[in-house]
Amino acid sequence: MKRVFLILIFFTLSLWAQSYDAYLNSFTYEERKDMKIRSVELSVMLERGTAQLIDIRFKEEYEAWHMPYAINIPINELPKRLAELDKSKLIVTACPHKDRAIMARTYLKLKGYNTRYLVDGLIGLAEFLRGDNAKEFIEEYKLINMKSN
Repeated sequence: MKRVFLILIFFTLSLWAQSYDAYLNSFTYEERKDMKIRSVELSVMLERGTAQLIDIRFKEEYEAWHMPYAINIPINELPKRLAELDKSKLIVTACPHKDRAIMARTYLKLKGYNTRYLVDGLIGLAEFLRGDNAKEFIEEYKLINMKSN
């Protein structure tokens, strides 16, 4: 039984490596552009209900501060929590800077999701959503979510 389990693990890792190899071999300037999104564009998509923001930081980081419209799925829980993602929307991964967001985005891309990472990170998003921008965004976001519920 242990031997069968080890063979399955090896087979799975080999498929993952093959799909990552294929992704890298087909990587283009267009893909490089399409993997990124900025706070301004994300805020519009969130207001329209066409994107889902996934904060992939650890639980403790999220509890310390977070965006109320983001879903916290820590990067180390992502594989077992895929059912929480809405495949009809653009999935945007984010962390304070972008290192973990890039990893999560690549993983989701290889799983068949339409996904980007927040290039200016959660810190950039927080900076963008200040003052009038925050007020306008929250009003629009609440209006869209009331209509969809």
